[in-house]
Amino acid sequence: QVQLVESGGGAVQPGGSLTLSCAASGFSITLYRMNWYRQAPGKERELVAGIGIIGSSPNYADSVKGRFTISRDNAKNTVFLQMNSLKPEDTAVYYCNARTIDAWGQGTQVTVSS
Repeated sequence: QVQLVESGGGAVQPGGSLTLSCAASGFSITLYRMNWYRQAPGKERELVAGIGIIGSSPNYADSVKGRFTISRDNAKNTVFLQMNSLKPEDTAVYYCNARTIDAWGQGTQVTVSS
């Protein structure tokens, strides 16, 4: 069964850092561009970052560019999102996604507050 499981979320103070992980099973991520989305309360889900099959062509939302870094370890079937200089506006549930096959994780909560 295709499955994506996010982990690494939590509550942090503004300016802090956090690394999210997305462990895939039931398929190999090597064939897919992988993405991170987030959804804040009362807001639409938005694309945060994406990465090509060998780490090529990364893209980032303007709001996180320069602060977040997406990476992948195909051998471990895992995608990461390194988040630095976190802001309260980053508070959201973060989802891992393989868009082509409509695969989604359950989400992991990130809360940034002072």
